[in-house]
Amino acid sequence: MDKVFKALADPGRRLLLDRLHVNNGQTLGQLCENMGMTRQAVTKHLAMLEEANLVAVVWRGREKLHYLNPVPIHEITDRWIGKFERGRLDALADLKKRLEGEPDG
Repeated sequence: MDKVFKALADPGRRLLLDRLHVNNGQTLGQLCENMGMTRQAVTKHLAMLEEANLVAVVWRGREKLHYLNPVPIHEITDRWIGKFERGRLDALADLKKRLEGEPDG
């Protein structure tokens, strides 16, 4: 679980996970687009995400496709959030969104 927390600590890695959430099964080239970092930096971030089991890879011929693996995040949720009253946390999150003027979604 330490590797998961370490991987999630970096905003660039979280952005890669967000991009995989929107469009799963991307190549390195696709993930590098509009990232604002070098291909080598993206490769290092992906390696850390793979080591934390947050990203799974599938080879299709010579193409390496990256897929989001939500299981470690679910385990964190169960361990660290599940023991609290989920209803209260959901109500507080909803209140925060409304006070900050964020759209629902």
